Amino acid sequence: MYNSKIAGLGFYVPENIVTNDDLTQWMDTSDEWIQERTGIKQRHWIADDSNETSATMGAEAAKIAIERAGMTKDDIDFIVFATLSPDYYFPGCGVQIQDMLGMDTIGAIDIRNQCSGFIYGLATADQFIKTGMYQNVLVIGAEYHSNGLDKTTRGRGVSVIFGDGAGACVLTRTEDQTKGILSSHLHSEGKHAEELVVKSPSIKHWVPEIIDSNGEDLSYFPYMNGTFVFKNAVVRFSEVIMEGLTANQLSPTDIDLFIPHQANLRIAQFVQQKFKLSNDQVYNNIMNYGNTTAASIIIALTEAWEKGKIKDGDLVVLAAFGSGFTWGSTIIRW
Repeated sequence: MYNSKIAGLGFYVPENIVTNDDLTQWMDTSDEWIQERTGIKQRHWIADDSNETSATMGAEAAKIAIERAGMTKDDIDFIVFATLSPDYYFPGCGVQIQDMLGMDTIGAIDIRNQCSGFIYGLATADQFIKTGMYQNVLVIGAEYHSNGLDKTTRGRGVSVIFGDGAGACVLTRTEDQTKGILSSHLHSEGKHAEELVVKSPSIKHWVPEIIDSNGEDLSYFPYMNGTFVFKNAVVRFSEVIMEGLTANQLSPTDIDLFIPHQANLRIAQFVQQKFKLSNDQVYNNIMNYGNTTAASIIIALTEAWEKGKIKDGDLVVLAAFGSGFTWGSTIIRW
């Protein structure tokens, strides 16, 4: 059986930066209030006059990743695109990437697992490579949150958290069983689906109701039971990290770099303390980008690599938890 390793990384965020102070123009909030609860200082939002979307940002990130892998678009065998904010209800963004990058008629699938979308996407690509079906798989996580947020005081508990952006990696085949993705571990618990949810639009709640909406229907905006999500997140993060380490006969002391999904700095710090990791062993960038959902881990991974925080032979642990609830981890020997 083959193994898979990351050959190239890239990310892209919109130029438009929205600070916490900027948000006070739309809602009753403050920089202190936001930082205390989330750790976020700013985020990137697509400008109102821009034509950027999840797919276009994903394409830009993909170009960088492919180039850094020393490949061309023609070397890519398959596309995996993770997002909760696709350009269309259907089709998904994966086929748009195939077109935007001028690729051959290769296959493309979309992953709808929200905050853990990139982990699920990486695990999917890994299996395609390990079974020998494909040699080079492009994995993208991208989100365009800003246009779907309730930017009033009513929605501030959620809206201050999210940012726009995209990240991508090229996963490639290797015969070295000691390097690359060692294992991935995926879970879900659907009974908590409505604790972090956007209920509309949906086939049940479709166009006629959107047109006739009186403006008081909040199902179009993200809802989050923040306290409940936090409590579940810190438990599931810890469980799935240990599951991955145990499966590879490793312990927390073996971790060189832990990159959590950038949902809330307080969650990441809680997990860091639980595993007794130093600041140098954990990479967070939520303060600059906010929560970019399926893009957050790959943006953070790319940025950490660009800053030289990952070296050959390092044990890198990725973990995510989010809506669904879904959660997962990936253990990588760089």
